Amino acid sequence: MVRSAIKLFLLLLSLGYMMLWFMMPTKLYFEHWLPKIRAKTKSIYFGQQGSTMLICTFPILFIATLGCIYLHLGKKHGDHNVEGRVPTSKLKQPVMVKGPLGIVSWMELSFLTMFVVLLAWSTTSYLNGMFTHIDQMASRSGLLVWEAKLEMSGLTLGLVGNICLAFLFFPVTRGSSVLRLFGLSSEASIKYHIWVGHIAMTIFTAHGLCYFVFWAKTEQLSQVLKWGKIEVSNMAGEIGFVCGLGMWATSLPQIRRKMFELFYYTHHLYILFIVFFVFHVGFSYACIVLPGFYLFLIDRCLRFLQSQQRVSLVAARILPCQTVELNFCKSPEVNHSPTSIIFVNVPAISKLQWHPFTITSNSNMDTDKLSIVVKSEGRWSSDLYQKLSSPLPMDGFQVSIEGPYGPPASTHLLRHDTLVLLSGGSGITPFISIIRELLFKASSGSSTRIPHVLLICAFKKSIDLAMLELILPVSGTTVDISCLQLQIEAYVTREKGADENNHKTLQTVCFKPNAIDAPVSAILGPNSWLCLGLIISSSFLMFLLLIAILSRYHNSNMVYASSATAGFNMLFMCIAIAMTANATFLWNKKQNRKRLRQIRNMDTPPVWFNNGDRELESLPYQSLLQATNVHYGERPDLKKILFERKESSVGVIASGPREMRQEVAAICSSGLADNLQFKSISFTW
Repeated sequence: MVRSAIKLFLLLLSLGYMMLWFMMPTKLYFEHWLPKIRAKTKSIYFGQQGSTMLICTFPILFIATLGCIYLHLGKKHGDHNVEGRVPTSKLKQPVMVKGPLGIVSWMELSFLTMFVVLLAWSTTSYLNGMFTHIDQMASRSGLLVWEAKLEMSGLTLGLVGNICLAFLFFPVTRGSSVLRLFGLSSEASIKYHIWVGHIAMTIFTAHGLCYFVFWAKTEQLSQVLKWGKIEVSNMAGEIGFVCGLGMWATSLPQIRRKMFELFYYTHHLYILFIVFFVFHVGFSYACIVLPGFYLFLIDRCLRFLQSQQRVSLVAARILPCQTVELNFCKSPEVNHSPTSIIFVNVPAISKLQWHPFTITSNSNMDTDKLSIVVKSEGRWSSDLYQKLSSPLPMDGFQVSIEGPYGPPASTHLLRHDTLVLLSGGSGITPFISIIRELLFKASSGSSTRIPHVLLICAFKKSIDLAMLELILPVSGTTVDISCLQLQIEAYVTREKGADENNHKTLQTVCFKPNAIDAPVSAILGPNSWLCLGLIISSSFLMFLLLIAILSRYHNSNMVYASSATAGFNMLFMCIAIAMTANATFLWNKKQNRKRLRQIRNMDTPPVWFNNGDRELESLPYQSLLQATNVHYGERPDLKKILFERKESSVGVIASGPREMRQEVAAICSSGLADNLQFKSISFTW
């Protein structure tokens, strides 16, 4: 009942907040609502920015805090493990496959359409209000009517662009309670960040061009260098715009895919972009876009704290196909869903580079272990493979991680009669965790019906077939894969037959734990959602307190320029977030101290690696061979495979190259296979 009440309240609050965005451009809001709100909230402690924070900032932070309580209650009652054979909405099926937006479902297209309608409505409403008395305005300013309209059009575009900026940071907040409330994960929401970013920069470019043309025509080019003490600071806006152009240019697909590091490092200009945006418009108006960035800063601070810890790398399994499986110790309270990811940093290779990898272990089957698979496909992964496969002895291997992050549930794996998993190359890694999840449920004697699993995997060479062995849990696990209805159809596309030289087996390299290594643990402990809610609420209260002190001092002793006030407020925001996040982190670290001492006292690797390499005659290995059918010199006929399914409910999950996922999406959206449900999973950055 408590969760239902919270959910209803959150729904009403969210609808009210969305209605506010539609009302902001109207005359009713500016001439009636806003003056009344400012009159009632006027205070010497917060000034004009107090009303803006109350209207635009407080509701989202309150939703995020209350959402943390809602998610904690759900986790406490085990709602994240609840799965059922419920019908899948048609809204989640793809409607667009190829094009600049990528694979888009009906639901995503609906929300995108509503967002575009909001932008169009705001544009027309602002222009209608500004053009009502444009003749009198132009006459008083000594301008031609078209010049006044050009200036007002530039102002309108700036106001509309700020709407995009308000939603820009929500999709990239990895540990966001707001995303989780909507059933989204950050890695699945990256494309929304891309869409909003392109729209925002297009509008801001038009905003800047309007003003440059206006200044040139009215002989006011000196306005380019204006840094107003109270009014809008043009120069600050131009600096922020240049930073935005740099991020925008390097984020184009043609550049991002070929020069990812250039894109990655250039994207850190977002710090300067936001700072100079606040200087440009003033902190009071910047409160409109503050909520998303505020939650992003909290998440970024927590990620930084987690990344400073070395994690305990216990062992690595080396495959002959230039692939390595890394196995870490983890705390039992760390639970992750299938297809979750972690970000990995290896200082011995690069202190700056972080790479995302799918978690292949299962939190139910492997309570004290977390595994990822890394295939040598680039310079970083190749260097990692060479270091681990080197014959030189290694006492330890320093690794840091961020995460895990992933979907809010196990993607409802049990709601279909058959689960078709389509992968290409290293795209098989998300399916390892899915198969292990189903294997755990099948071997645990659960009364729930386990779907038949068909794994279609395509590899370039026969040596890559060794990746299929990673489906089996490591040595020491007694679960037999034969209890799962698993059928594997493996396709080797560039070879006509098996290579007789590919008889190398898995090799295991064990590492002695270092005294400063720690197990993979949740950054905020078992009660992560409650701690996150505490950080959001307490940091915001501290932020308000610091602002109140500054405003009181401002009114009694000194007069600050608007840019100086904005700078102080941004500094206070960072201080409040850093202090509360660090305090919570240190408290959680103190609570885990006993567990950390137990891990440090380990002299040998866990039992799951004591048996060394896998025995090829073992029952699990033989069961895997019997379930596998290898096809050489051909590619899978995806349309034939999908349309041959006779079951009443078929779930299709695709992971791998973009072209393959687009082909699957086109098949599932063609209307010829109404019983197929498509879900795209791609963890390739």
